[in-house]
Amino acid sequence: MPGGFGSFDELFESLTLVQTGKIKKHLPIVLYGDEFWNKVVNFDALVEFGTISPEDVNLVHRSDSVDDAFDYITAQLAEHSIDCPGIGL
Repeated sequence: MPGGFGSFDELFESLTLVQTGKIKKHLPIVLYGDEFWNKVVNFDALVEFGTISPEDVNLVHRSDSVDDAFDYITAQLAEHSIDCPGIGL
């Protein structure tokens, strides 16, 4: 969701932990609201300037749809064998 400095801090801290392997379990990260996120974070520019690897762009899934976000998260959890009682995984 769109947010301020606190949201950016939480997002980038989570991305750093995933990128560096400090989080051992798979953590699907969804950026909800393409219009907002495309304007405020240019991941392609970060790749271009060499500050992140091209693969790092795949650490996030962008979505404008609650259904798409839910489907992505549940598919990722199922793919990575995380038990999700109550949602059929």
